[in-house]
Amino acid sequence: MDPLAYRPRDAAVAIGVSEALIYELISEGALPARKLRGATVILRSDLVTFLEALPLTASAAKARASPS
Repeated sequence: MDPLAYRPRDAAVAIGVSEALIYELISEGALPARKLRGATVILRSDLVTFLEALPLTASAAKARASPS
């Protein structure tokens, strides 16, 4: 079963980026985070929403635009 929320370190591992980048995204307001007592947590749904909103690579966008 997937966790409902991730600590920043676990979110970084889950998407293959540095923990520092996760904190940067949080501080910029690009990635929502919540506080559970003293712990910073990122909801799995917020992480998925963030990833889905990222732009496609040029090749992926071109492939999507091409007729099948």
